[in-house]
Amino acid sequence: MEGTNPVNKKLAAALSGGAVLVLALTGCGGDDGNDKLDSWAKQVCDGVQPQAKKIEAANAAIQEETSDNSKPEEVRRTDAKAFQDMSDAYKAMGAAVRKAGAPDVEDGEKKQKDAVRELDSLSSAYASLKKQVDALDTKDQAKFADGLKDIAAELNKLSRTGSNALKTLEEGDVGRAMAKQPSCQSASASASPTAN
Repeated sequence: MEGTNPVNKKLAAALSGGAVLVLALTGCGGDDGNDKLDSWAKQVCDGVQPQAKKIEAANAAIQEETSDNSKPEEVRRTDAKAFQDMSDAYKAMGAAVRKAGAPDVEDGEKKQKDAVRELDSLSSAYASLKKQVDALDTKDQAKFADGLKDIAAELNKLSRTGSNALKTLEEGDVGRAMAKQPSCQSASASASPTAN
């Protein structure tokens, strides 16, 4: 089993980078008293928060399944479920941002559309990783380890490509409005421990 263990750890490390994307949806302090924007931020934060928890739980499941005595079948099953959960969570985040509409700021519509496109793209990427994991051969230790290595490389890429549109969406007034929402504050608190 030692052949897959270092790869499992790489997978877990790459995944924890994904938690950074969740953190992008959490704002950072201040108040300008824009009721329309506050209402928008509440809608987005309330929609995103449960998804951030789902992503955190998926990360934790993969971290747990990286122990030395994990069997390839268990690793595959856990990873496949985690990737499906992440795919669903990013899709739901995209839907929450889409449903909230454009924030009441300059270029709000473009920022919103870019963020939705990015979240949908992340959802597709994790769905694709789930398919790759499902296809791994658990009978052949070496092939399984190689397959996990490829998936860890994809994850690394995913965690680096990132959340530019989300960061852009949350600049300035939008970020300040989101920071005031209790659900965004708890998303930030619950997501941060996984970003090692």
